[in-house]
Amino acid sequence: MSQSLFWILFNLFVLGMLALDLGLLQRPGHAVKFREAVGWSLTWIALAIGFAALVYFRYGHATAVEFTTGYLVELSLSVDNLFVFLLIFRYFRVSLAHQHKVLFWGIVGALVMRAVFIVAGIALIRRFHWIIYLFGVLLIYSGIKLFRQHGEGMEPDRNPVLRIFRRWLPVTTDYEGDEFFVRRAGLYATPLFLVLVVVETTDLVFATDSIPAVLAITLKPFIVYTSNVFAVLGLRSMYFVLASMMELFHYLHYGLAVVLVLIGAKMVASDVLQVPTVVTLAVLAGILLVSVLASLLYPQAREQ
Repeated sequence: MSQSLFWILFNLFVLGMLALDLGLLQRPGHAVKFREAVGWSLTWIALAIGFAALVYFRYGHATAVEFTTGYLVELSLSVDNLFVFLLIFRYFRVSLAHQHKVLFWGIVGALVMRAVFIVAGIALIRRFHWIIYLFGVLLIYSGIKLFRQHGEGMEPDRNPVLRIFRRWLPVTTDYEGDEFFVRRAGLYATPLFLVLVVVETTDLVFATDSIPAVLAITLKPFIVYTSNVFAVLGLRSMYFVLASMMELFHYLHYGLAVVLVLIGAKMVASDVLQVPTVVTLAVLAGILLVSVLASLLYPQAREQ
C-alpha cells in the first residue's frame, strides 16, 4: 500500500466516523450519559491501539512506538483541556444536552487547525532547525506556567476573539435550543455559538503546546497527524466521562506540567542528547500514572 493511499484511507475513516457521530448519534437535545461516554472512549482507545498495530506491521517497531508516544502525549494534554472546557460550559451555563454539539463542532475545527499547525511546524523545523529550540523553550515556559497556575481563575468572556465577534454580529439574549444562529430582524448569533467561539480559540492556544510536544517525538507528518487525530476524536466522549469526576484528578495538571517541561528540555538538548522514544514513552506514562495515583490517594489535598 502506497503512502498516499494510506493518507486517503485514513482521512476517509475520519470522515466516516464524524458522519456517524453527526448523523446517527447526535440526536437533538441528547444528553450523553456516563455509560455511553465510557463506551465511546474505550472504542476510540481500542481504535488507536489497532492503528498502532497497523503501523507496526506497515512501518516497523520504531514508528509504532513513535505513534504510541505521540498519542499518549496528545491524549494526556487533551485531558487538561477538558478541565478548561468544563469551566467554559459552567461559566456560560450550557446545559448538558447542548454541550455535545459544541464539542462536536469544536473538534471538527480543532482537526483543521491542528492539520495546519502540523504542516507549518514540520516545514519550519526542516527549513530552520533553530525553530526546534524556540519550540522547546515555549514548552518549558508553558509547563512552568501550568505548574504555578491552573485554569480556575479564567474568564472566558474576556476572550479577544469573542469581544471582536460581538461588535460585528448581534447576539440573542437567551439560548435558542441547540441553534448557533437564528433569524429575527436579520441574522442573530446565539450564546451557544459564542461558547463555540471560545472553545475554538481556547483549543488554538492549546495547540501551541501540543503540536510542538509531538514534534519532539517525531517529524514524520503521517505519525504526527494521526496521533493528533485519534487524541482529538476521542476528546468529546472522554469529556463526558471525566466531567463527573474532575475533582478526583486534582494533581494531574502537575504531572502534565512536568511532561511539558521534560519534552521541551528534550527539544532544546536534541543536538547533544538523543533520548530513545521508548524511554520517553515509559517516562511520560510513569509521570501521568504517579499524578493520577497521587490524586486518588490524597483526595483532600486540593481543599487544604
